Amino acid sequence: MFKRRHLMFSSPFFVFGLLSVLLLASIVLAAGFGPVSVPFQQTLALLLEKLAFPVDSLAGERERLVVEQVRLPRVLAGALVGAALGISGASMQGLFRNPLVEPGYVGVSSGAAAGAVCALYFGLTHLGVWLLPAAAFTGALLAVGVILAVWRWSSRSTVTTLLLLGIGLNALLSAVINILIASSRNEQELRSIIFWLQGGLEARTWGHVQLIAVPILISCVLLCAFARDLNLLLLGDEHAQSSGMKVRAVRYLILGLASLMTGSAVAVSGIIGFVGLVVPHMIRLWTGPDHRVLLPASALGGAVFLVVADLISRMVLQPVTLQVGVVCAIIGAPLFLGMVLKSGKGAMA
Repeated sequence: MFKRRHLMFSSPFFVFGLLSVLLLASIVLAAGFGPVSVPFQQTLALLLEKLAFPVDSLAGERERLVVEQVRLPRVLAGALVGAALGISGASMQGLFRNPLVEPGYVGVSSGAAAGAVCALYFGLTHLGVWLLPAAAFTGALLAVGVILAVWRWSSRSTVTTLLLLGIGLNALLSAVINILIASSRNEQELRSIIFWLQGGLEARTWGHVQLIAVPILISCVLLCAFARDLNLLLLGDEHAQSSGMKVRAVRYLILGLASLMTGSAVAVSGIIGFVGLVVPHMIRLWTGPDHRVLLPASALGGAVFLVVADLISRMVLQPVTLQVGVVCAIIGAPLFLGMVLKSGKGAMA
C-alpha cells in the first residue's frame, strides 16, 4: 500500500499538476500582497481579465494599477528567472553527475556580475535603462565563451576539467569585482553595485519580462528535448557513446542552453544563488533521476521557489524590503548544508 501511494505521488501527472497549481496560486498571492493589499478574489479576477476571460473584477483603478503595472511584471519576471535557474541547475547536475553543482560554477553568474559592475562603475547605465541587463548578459556570454574555448583546447577535456576552469574564472572575476568595489568613487555608486550583486526584482517592468521570456522559454523546451541524452550521460560517457550519442556536441549544446538561460535570468535579477542548486536536488528526491520528469519539474519548482521567496522578502519586515537574493540564501544555505552532510554520511557508509 505504501509503495503504491509513493508511486502515485511521484507520478509525472501528479508532480506537474501539483507544481502548476502551486505556481498559479503563488503568482496570485504575490500579485495581491504588499503595502497595498488586494483581496485574493479581486487579484484572481484581474489576472483572468487580463487573460481575456469574461470576468468582472470589481476592482478600483488603484488596485488595477498596483496589480497589473507594479506587481505582476515583478512576479512574472521572478517566475521566469526561477524557472531558468531551476532547469539550468538540473541540467548541469546531470551533465556533471554531481548534485552539488549549479549554473554559476561555469562562470555564467560571475561573468554577468562583472559585466554589470563594470557598467555601474563606469556610469554607462545613464545611457539607457537596458544597458545594465545588456552588459550583464554580454559578460555572461564572454565568460562562458572563454571557459568553453579553453576547455576545447585543453589536453584533458573532461567535465572535471570544465568545472575546475569555471571555479578558477569565478575566482578571477570575483577579484576584479572586489577591485571595482574598493575603488568606487562615491557612496551611490557603491550602493548600486552592492544592491545588484545581492539580487533583486525591484522596479521590474513588462519590458524586463519581454526581454527574458523568449530566450528562457525556448531554451527550456530545447533543454527538455535533451532529457534522454542526460539520462544516458548519467550512465557514463562510454555507455552514451555506445548508444550513438555524440557526447562532446551534446555537452556543448546543453552548456550553451543552460548558460543562455542563466545569463538572461541574471541580466534582470542580479546574482541569486541556491535556486539552481537546491530546487533540482529536492525535486530529484521526490521524482527520481529521470530527466524527462526532473527538467520540467525543476523549472516549475524554481519558479514557485523564487516567487514565494520574493513575496517573503516584501512581507517579512514591512516596511523594509529585503533583497530576494538574501532570502534565497537564508532558505537555501541550511538546505545545502543538509545536502552536504547527507552526501558525506553516504560516502562514509
